[in-house]
Amino acid sequence: MRLALYVTCLVDLMRPSVGFAALRLLSGRGCEVVVPPAQTCCGQPAWSAGNRPLAADLARRAIAGLEAYDYVVVPSGSCADHISNVYPQLLADDPAWSGRAQALAGRTHELASFLADVLGIDSVPGKFAGSVTYHDSCKGLRGLAIKAQPRALLGKLDGVTLREMNGAEECCGFGGTFSVKFGEISAAIAASKCDNIRAAAADAIVGGDLGCLLNIEGKLRRMGDATPVLHVAEVLAGSRSKAG
Repeated sequence: MRLALYVTCLVDLMRPSVGFAALRLLSGRGCEVVVPPAQTCCGQPAWSAGNRPLAADLARRAIAGLEAYDYVVVPSGSCADHISNVYPQLLADDPAWSGRAQALAGRTHELASFLADVLGIDSVPGKFAGSVTYHDSCKGLRGLAIKAQPRALLGKLDGVTLREMNGAEECCGFGGTFSVKFGEISAAIAASKCDNIRAAAADAIVGGDLGCLLNIEGKLRRMGDATPVLHVAEVLAGSRSKAG
């Protein structure tokens, strides 16, 4: 099984440790994992901003670079949703690319979903001493039905306790360009999310989308809260074995 690890822009630029953690989780499970050197943005920011021509160009570039692999695995529900659900509609009227977009969409998976639903793994290398609360990202939850998978994987860790927050399925306020266009609304949504996080009194906040996590982390720090905010890949792979 030959996999393409689609690292994503935010992971590459802001927290490469997430990419290395994903690589550790996928390697050694009968998978040859490749990070395609030509990968670039999936085009979601352009799509969200209404720049359809640029979004389509980036989709074609991504398809050309990824379609040779058995699966594409993405440590982001947001980017995985874009490839899986937007590419087919974006290129539906392009005879040369429509079928290729649909084929790639069917082989693209968010990381936790791939580990749980495709590989069906029964163990993870990490250990975690403490409690966590999990934030469900909008795109992963609503676009890809990712809810039980990361929780089931966290349950395979020694020493971890899951404390569900109120409103775990509610938006964090990021929404890509939404947070730029509607800053005051975004900040209010983030404050509500962080209030629920703090009420859960967990040792760490965990999620599967770095955009959400950076937004949550920024708001928590402005509220004077230093609770660690971690990507689920980092916890599962053992990059972080405790909250502090």
